[in-house]
Order: sequence, then structure tokens, then C-alpha cells
Amino acid sequence: MTSDRPVILDGGMSNALEDRGHDLSDALWSARLLRDAPTEIAAVHRAYYEAGAMVATTASYQASVPGFERFGVARSEAERLIGDSVRIAREVRDSLPGERRLVAASVGPYGAVLADGSEYRGRYGVSAAALRDFHGPRLELLIEAGPDLLAVETIPDLDEAEVLVQLLAELDFPAWLSYSVAGSQTRAGQALTEAFKLGTLDQVVAVGINCCAPEDVQHAVETAVAVTGKPAIAYPNSGESWDAGGRRWTGEAADATSLAAGWLDAGATYIGGCCRVGPDDIRALAAQFSA
Repeated sequence: MTSDRPVILDGGMSNALEDRGHDLSDALWSARLLRDAPTEIAAVHRAYYEAGAMVATTASYQASVPGFERFGVARSEAERLIGDSVRIAREVRDSLPGERRLVAASVGPYGAVLADGSEYRGRYGVSAAALRDFHGPRLELLIEAGPDLLAVETIPDLDEAEVLVQLLAELDFPAWLSYSVAGSQTRAGQALTEAFKLGTLDQVVAVGINCCAPEDVQHAVETAVAVTGKPAIAYPNSGESWDAGGRRWTGEAADATSLAAGWLDAGATYIGGCCRVGPDDIRALAAQFSA
């Protein structure tokens, strides 16, 4: 066991916003509220912090300049909105007393901007150069806004991870690297041992998985620690599955809290939740490890 208590991450941004009454059915998803309702994003960050999270993940997962431009947003405003995702989280963090909390700037996969479920498949059929052109400017905008680190998350395959790791090395900025997995493989069907080797880069401070079923976490954490020797990060979904065609969640939620102690024993230093995991779930998780 690496510690008696993990660093608690937050949960899903989109489900928390939907629970507050927002319709996120368009392709911009939660990124739209960076423009239309930034105070609501701030309220979600505050709710997670107050529930016990020590890290806020920004609402930039699906935010990109091309994505905003497709909705008629001028390039200059799109660039500002991406930076605002960090500034909003920082303002909330800085307003709270007590322990030092962190802001992680979310860097979602290219497939998230396509809004067609591609982030669960990977292998988009675009070149490494195209992926670099997409991710590079966004990383720079996020870093300029001053997060504590980047959350390179929900990456479905090695092709995209390789591009992102190269950019992290060039920008020399700390990040965690988190894959979306299915069973013991990436979403694109690659072995986790190969995927986690990319996490040995100095700029990568933690390696792990997110946006997966809770039962897939244990093996992935064990593999990440064995391959990299670095702190592992784990923040799965509720246990429900995303139906890309119907654009809805199906199935039943699992009791991930009961599994989290095993993840800690396996080497997970950072534990939280992803899609369909809300402030109440994070509160329960935090309480489990503070008892």
C-alpha cells in the first residue's frame, strides 16, 4: 500500500451540470457553458471541492477552437473560453480555505470533439500530424491559463497517446496520462503494458485509467504500477454504458466505493470518478478514506 489515504479527485462535470438542469445534448457538450453559464461550471467545481475532492478537473474536455468555431464562435473568443476553463476552477479553488487543492486542465481525446462516440473506439483515421495540429494549440492555451497540471484523459489508443506524450515533452509541463479501457486493453484493443510504457516520460506524474467500468480498474492499476513505478490514477464511470447512437446512458450503476480500497492497495494514489459520478459519490468516497 502506497498510502493510507489517496488524493481524492472530482467526478463528472457533464452529469453534475445536467443534474443542475442544463441540456448538454449538442456537440459542444459541457464546453458550451463556458460561454453560456460559467457560474454553473464554478458551482460544480465548488460542489466537488466541498464534497472532499482535492483536485478539480476543468470543463475543457471537449473544448477546442475548431469545435467552438463550428458553432459560430470567433477564434479569439474560442481561445479565451478555453483559458477560462482553467481560470474558473482556479477562482473557486482560491476562494476556499484549508488544505491546498489542485486544478487539472482536462485534455480530452480528439474523438470527443467529433461527438460521435469515437473516444470509445480510437483509431480515427487521421494522421499523427493532424492529431498534433489539433492538440498542440489547445495544450498551449490551457498551460498559459495556469493550471497545476494537465489531465490527459480518456485516451483510447497508443496512436494518440504517442502524439500527446511528445507534446508534453516539448512543452515540459506536468500531466497525468489516463487511458479509457475495456477489460485489460485500451478501447482500441491494445495491451495496457504497451500503453503504460508511454507514461515513463518525466513530465507524466501519474498513469492510469478513467471512463471505464469500475471492475476494469484493479488490473489496470496493478499494470500501470508494474510498468512505470509511478503513482497510479483511477477514476471510472458509474458502471453504466454510453449508447453513442441513442446519446444516452444505459445499464445499472455499480458500487465503486466498495472497490476503491482495493485500488489503493494496488497502488492507486489518485482516486475519483468520471461519467455519471456526482458530488454525493465523491463525498462517500472521501468519507471512506477519512474514517
